[in-house]
Amino acid sequence: MRDSGSQLCWRATLDTDTKTTALHALHQELGGKMVVFAGYELPVQYPAGIMTEHIHTRTKAGLFDVSHMGQVRISGAGADMALETLVPGNIVDLKPGRIRYTFFTNAQGGILDDLTVGRADDHLAMVVNAACKDADLAHMQEQIGGDCQIEILDDRALLALQGPMAVEVLSHHAPPCGDLGFMGCAQMDVGGIPCGVSRAGYTGEDGFEISVANDQAVDLARVLLAEDEVEPIGLGARDSLRLEAGLCLYSHDLDTATTPIEGGLAWAIGKRRRENGGFPGDAIILGQLANGTDCRRVGLAMTGRAPAREGADIVDGDGTSIGTVTSGGFGPTLGAPVVMGYVASAFAEPGTKVGLVVRGTTHDAEVVPMPFVPHRYFRAKS
Repeated sequence: MRDSGSQLCWRATLDTDTKTTALHALHQELGGKMVVFAGYELPVQYPAGIMTEHIHTRTKAGLFDVSHMGQVRISGAGADMALETLVPGNIVDLKPGRIRYTFFTNAQGGILDDLTVGRADDHLAMVVNAACKDADLAHMQEQIGGDCQIEILDDRALLALQGPMAVEVLSHHAPPCGDLGFMGCAQMDVGGIPCGVSRAGYTGEDGFEISVANDQAVDLARVLLAEDEVEPIGLGARDSLRLEAGLCLYSHDLDTATTPIEGGLAWAIGKRRRENGGFPGDAIILGQLANGTDCRRVGLAMTGRAPAREGADIVDGDGTSIGTVTSGGFGPTLGAPVVMGYVASAFAEPGTKVGLVVRGTTHDAEVVPMPFVPHRYFRAKS
């Protein structure tokens, strides 16, 4: 998932309707370089710079403000059954304290948004992309609003603590967090502040997303930033981290014309949903599961240090276009460019040699497995 927008799609100037998060003043105090992203003024980086922030998150722990994301509460008897009519994920069988990644689909099997759903004791907790949240809310109200209660939680902030030392840091203030496995969630106090904590994130590292009331968000951030291992991290490093992890950025790697199977997300469609369908575009998506697709999302490694950016052509040995780059940047962990894009399925196998056209010059590249940097999610022992 997540964070609809582009690695280059932020503006330095404000509009009159630009929104801010509960941590806005703190970002300025910390020297954040503020830009407009998905309608919110957010820090793209702090004085240390994107490269340093990226490496710090990979080696210690980084704190991100992701309050621009949409937090949604869905409640009422049969809310899980209602939501299943809109997504291919198995929501009915989702156990309390667990989270599932899924997506809204349209009648053509395209992805309207990708999202996460967690089951609390008496409701479902959803997180959707910032730029999609108004459309998502309208979609849910129109399709299932008569069957359940749907509420956007504008009074809550969302912080992400990510990195190999995240659990050590958070355990100082919320000891029960260590009991959560990847994609687990629970209510707990963090430094005496009531929070919803999930062991998840958008970096490929172990870490947590923490939902907190707006009026306590700054206090919580200061508690975590007081730890020696924690530094504030901006949007720039958030994007380079997710790209190294091979994670999709909505409206670039995923969109309404791209199906989950083309996007390499078949793993998110459970057995029961594959057998029974019952979601928008099910015939197309299940047909692709059985018969394959014309194109597929792939990872690409290229020569040199200058990456191919979104929109660059992917070509075969004869120079014929076979696809398009959807995300590209420099991977600080690898010290090399990392690129994702869609190619004709005949060219999608790892090891396939292709070319990437950058400013009129074709650079040698190769299809490689993703993620580019191994995921380090915490899997609880069974």
